[in-house]
Amino acid sequence: MIARAYVDGRWGQVHLHRAGQGGRPLLLLHQSPLSGVQFAPALPLLAAAGFDCVAVDTPGYGQSDAPPEPVAIGDYGAAMADVLDALGWRSALLLGHHTGAMIAARFAATNPARVERLILNGVPLLSAQERAHFESFAFAPLELDRNGAHLTAAWAQRIAATPGWTDLAAMHRHCTAMLANPERYFWAFRAAFAHDMAPDLTRIVSPTLIMTNTGEDLFEASRRAHALRPNFGFAALEGGTHDIVDEAPEAWTAAVTAFLR
Repeated sequence: MIARAYVDGRWGQVHLHRAGQGGRPLLLLHQSPLSGVQFAPALPLLAAAGFDCVAVDTPGYGQSDAPPEPVAIGDYGAAMADVLDALGWRSALLLGHHTGAMIAARFAATNPARVERLILNGVPLLSAQERAHFESFAFAPLELDRNGAHLTAAWAQRIAATPGWTDLAAMHRHCTAMLANPERYFWAFRAAFAHDMAPDLTRIVSPTLIMTNTGEDLFEASRRAHALRPNFGFAALEGGTHDIVDEAPEAWTAAVTAFLR
């Protein structure tokens, strides 16, 4: 069973999805513009493997309260300390996906004693060309339209950002997450584009796995991150998109569990 809860953070309440209470603490950070529900297909599997899994809704996403204005990746990272404190966890295993990987790397670089093991899943160590590609999506507030044009605009943007997608239910679920925050769904994207995570990667001392899949748009960026830190582990699942948790939850969970154990 996946339980839901709130804890207090620096910008208000932070919403959590939790499974496996009593196991080894594992904090999961989602990609933008989703929420902790991204990990729903895997949470029961991780709980059965002995982990106390807490998937966070990043502040401003899902059902978490938002900062009063756009913030930087370092601010999102610092906010994760609030979550650990509220849970009573002095340290935890940590996994971040895409923007969540950037936030996780920042947290691990600045709070080394609080991260037992780290998984960076789809690492946005972007080249200038990749940064320009993602910025070309021109993320901006969705202007509400009486005829519902903003609904199709959100769908078209999510489709364009997920080449090779196959899971219609996942696409719908993740598109509605974007629509839930039309005026700020892009804040973490802009924070990510403005952040160079290379210095964070060089500072990480926790045992770390760079994880990716060959069909996702950050596969080459993840390989680049491993070249920067060849002492990190590296695992690549076959195929899939950046919705790999929905597409292959068993294989994804097996790779995560193999490293965290």
